Amino acid sequence: MSDSTATGEQVVRHDFDVPNVFTQAQLGWEAWLEPLPIDELTERHYDGLVDKGRANSPYFRLLVRDPDILGARTRTDNDIFYNEKGGLPRAQRELSAAAASRTNGCLFCASVHSRFASQKSKRPDDVQRLLDAGTSAPQSDPQWRATIDASVALTKTPGEFGAEHVRQLREAGLDDLAIADVIHGAAFFNWANRLMLSLGEPTPPATPAG
Repeated sequence: MSDSTATGEQVVRHDFDVPNVFTQAQLGWEAWLEPLPIDELTERHYDGLVDKGRANSPYFRLLVRDPDILGARTRTDNDIFYNEKGGLPRAQRELSAAAASRTNGCLFCASVHSRFASQKSKRPDDVQRLLDAGTSAPQSDPQWRATIDASVALTKTPGEFGAEHVRQLREAGLDDLAIADVIHGAAFFNWANRLMLSLGEPTPPATPAG
């Protein structure tokens, strides 16, 4: 069902039990405002989506109402996570984002990035410990510990991140490019999670067929 706001926008209210546990399962997401219908997407909208497959996501169809902003956001996102010409391995970039999402409570993004961190690192138990016990849970890998600590500091408030976090990352063996990747991953998702949290809510994992 939906209600009208003072500006005439339709606020959509969903009838499902919102997940309340961090998980690596594949969650869905529904917006509180109407996403742009697929049949109304123009070439300009698809340019903003960058990847046409994102038209299947209600989140991106909501953001594509401003295609220029979404295009800049998506290209930044892609460069942070997929440009592996140097710096941090993909698994730790995903770990950085997962730590940010675990800190600010975005269950949907935590599920996405923890799942990628597990797949890329082949260390699902270490990732699950982060979700279950929180960001302060023990991690035996000094690089993972330093990545999580730096990401949490940036997420709580950027002013908490400082020279001691850079020193911890460097002592764990990360070079300047890798340290920059930790910062970019956490900083981007600190912002992106807060945007997503304000626009909708996660849906439960799909029930397996059969």
